[in-house]
Amino acid sequence: MRTKGAVKRARRKLTEDDVTVVEESLLKRAVAAAALGNAMEWFDFGIFAYLTVTISKVFLPAGDPTSNLVATFGFFAAAFIVRPIGGAVFGPIGDKIGRQKVLALTMILMAAGTLMIGLIPSYDTIGFWAPVLLLVARFVQGFSTGGEYGGAATFIAEYSPDKRRGFMGSWLEFGTLAGYVLGASIVTVLQYAMPEETLLSWGWRIPFIVAGPLGLIGLYLRLKLEETPAFQKQQEQAAERESQKTPFLKLFAENWRSLIVCIGLVLVFNVTDYMLLSYMPTYLETNLGQNATFGLILIVIVMILMMVVITFGGRLSDKFGRRPVLAAGCIGFIVLSWPALKLVQTGSGPGVFFGLLILGLVLVTFTSTMPSTLPALFPTIIRYGALAIAFNVSVSLFGGTTPLATQALIAGAKDAGYGWAEDIPAFYLMLAAVIGLVAVYFTKETASSPLMGSGPTVAHEDEIADVIKDYNDPSSELAQSDWAKDFSTSQMPVVSADGPVGDGSPDKASAGS
Repeated sequence: MRTKGAVKRARRKLTEDDVTVVEESLLKRAVAAAALGNAMEWFDFGIFAYLTVTISKVFLPAGDPTSNLVATFGFFAAAFIVRPIGGAVFGPIGDKIGRQKVLALTMILMAAGTLMIGLIPSYDTIGFWAPVLLLVARFVQGFSTGGEYGGAATFIAEYSPDKRRGFMGSWLEFGTLAGYVLGASIVTVLQYAMPEETLLSWGWRIPFIVAGPLGLIGLYLRLKLEETPAFQKQQEQAAERESQKTPFLKLFAENWRSLIVCIGLVLVFNVTDYMLLSYMPTYLETNLGQNATFGLILIVIVMILMMVVITFGGRLSDKFGRRPVLAAGCIGFIVLSWPALKLVQTGSGPGVFFGLLILGLVLVTFTSTMPSTLPALFPTIIRYGALAIAFNVSVSLFGGTTPLATQALIAGAKDAGYGWAEDIPAFYLMLAAVIGLVAVYFTKETASSPLMGSGPTVAHEDEIADVIKDYNDPSSELAQSDWAKDFSTSQMPVVSADGPVGDGSPDKASAGS
């Protein structure tokens, strides 16, 4: 019998049973359904941002336009207050009962909250209750969104082959942009086709009411999804080790470094995202005096161009790594934010367009890479819950407050007579990028590596032998990865000459097992 020390030094063998093969047809169907469902969710969430000025006139009493606009951005930010609660509720449930079931539930809630906004009477009709009901509807939206992104990103990441996770994950943000484009396009058509009186009377309600049938379509798509292979294997292992389960809070605490890194990455991702896609149309209208339709049309064109290149960004992260692509994005915002905003401030069509396009193309480094980077920070057993909580805490504190904070800072700087007041969006982006660069520095490279707590995932059976060969080759990238170091030592039986002294349970093995 081997000694205790000899067994501890032994390296866990990687077998064919440890490798998951995901058929191409199933992979495409899962990614498409998740991305389309995500598009429906973000259509619902995005139209509020594009109708901010109109909503401020419908749901608030007549008064100072600037104050009302800031108040409406407060309603926008209100949804982000409950997002961490939604993440804390939906995330652990998704880790317990499955990703697919929770994603179907978030779709129902988002559609209901959006439809509710479209049906609320105006302030002139019901007075004080109009903004109160609007706030309730935004809370429902925010609660739903708390379980959406983390779940959708986890779902796609767990379905994707290791060497293509960046490319597959980029389709999630393709769906997000598609939802934003659809919402912005409908709002643009309404603003162009309707007199302002008609828009304020009932026209603005159309995109919110459309959310009802769109939500049913998204629900159907998500109910047709199958659970991820990684979750299924995790459940099988949990059933086999029923007496050895590690409490969620203990696993959560053991991954505190990853939680902090996730918060930093999400900060730069969402501040830049909301600044460009949600706030810029309002900035053009209220601070630069541009026509509302003008700003929306340019944003739609920029988003369409982002959709064209976003999957190429995902491929780049698969080839060169997540960290280089993310670092390039942070440096891009530090260097280019101010020049891009100066182009926007020219007010000319070409100047505004190229300024927004510069910001959009730099943003693609995040939108194409974050869906594959963030889920890889956490082990399978707590991936949905940890990602949902960290993601939504960061979004609530920093991302969702971006329009409100930026508009308030500009108003305050103008009142104080500062000549650089209009440049505040650029300074805001640069500060976020500096924080993001620090987070990227502490992020472990996970490109082409299996997810923590899971075995390798491949697209074809003939790849299995190559993966096992790479794992057994000490000089290969896979063998030197953090995943391999964790896998090779996890769940190893510890035996002494006198008998068993350990069972390899999660409490004694690595938390990533």
